[in-house]
Amino acid sequence: MSPRKVVNKQLGELLVERGIITPPQLEKALSTQGDKGGLIGEVLVDLGFAKEEDIAQALTAQYGFPYLPLGNYDINPEVIGLIPGRVARQYMLVPIDKIGTNMTIAMSNPLNVQAIEDVELLSGCNVQTFVATSSDIRTAIEKYYKEQG
Repeated sequence: MSPRKVVNKQLGELLVERGIITPPQLEKALSTQGDKGGLIGEVLVDLGFAKEEDIAQALTAQYGFPYLPLGNYDINPEVIGLIPGRVARQYMLVPIDKIGTNMTIAMSNPLNVQAIEDVELLSGCNVQTFVATSSDIRTAIEKYYKEQG
């Protein structure tokens, strides 16, 4: 695995610093997260305080994962076939490309080590992770895994 640039800041702090949300919005989101659970980024989007792209780009800045908008991306069906639809749905990820024993995946939560380990086990590949928005990944899963409904 390649080393990651880690910024020791919470995602919420980073979003406040970047002017995407205000401190009171962050407090409201943390309170909502405490009540309902979920990832802070998704809570902020659900509350309408931030856009998914803002969250994805902040994750990119915080951890050094590259951001990959999936909208115009065509994925080879052979690559899709390497990861079962149930796994893609469970972890909100999509395989993007495979070269030799290296596979590139896009996921909304690149910090989910369990997901990456499962994909490496299933595919026998080393996994490189990109960040994509949840809705981009949902759309890609519907597009590429529709027959596995």
